[in-house]
Amino acid sequence: MDEYLGMTPDHPASFRRFLRERLVEKVRPGRVHELCGDAPEPLKEIRRYSALLAEAPLHLCCLGIGENGHLAFNDPPVADFEDPDLVKLVALDEACRRQQVGEGWFPHLEAVPRFAYTLTLPALCRARRLLAVVPERRKALAIARALTGPIDPACPASILRRHGSATLFLDLESAALVVSD
Repeated sequence: MDEYLGMTPDHPASFRRFLRERLVEKVRPGRVHELCGDAPEPLKEIRRYSALLAEAPLHLCCLGIGENGHLAFNDPPVADFEDPDLVKLVALDEACRRQQVGEGWFPHLEAVPRFAYTLTLPALCRARRLLAVVPERRKALAIARALTGPIDPACPASILRRHGSATLFLDLESAALVVSD
């Protein structure tokens, strides 16, 4: 769904590395198409990956929700429910970048890349099924906004309420502001 601009596939924070180690090496799918953060020509990489997405329908998209309500790297300042593109380069907002530090992927804010490739919200929502797994208390406000606030790019995850086949898995901490005892 996303990758930092300029990131090599062996960097500890690379999403390619994360998926390779936790999924690809275990499941061994026939083909894997990675979004190459370190592609020498970013606009060509956007066109290449967009063409792959246009060729075949997405059956399942497994995703999380960021502390600021982002899906992939569609942070509130760049989220667009009507985006005509499938893949784009975005500037990461500070809340998103702080989350990456808080999760331990980077030692400090200055080490977090400022730009990333991301599948757009319409591209993500083209998947037949969306499966969102969102644990931890630090996500509780984003979950509350996504489920009870307006469906609006100010909380990109709120778009999940428009999808006919989206499933949200929460733990007690992430659901704390939307459930009562």
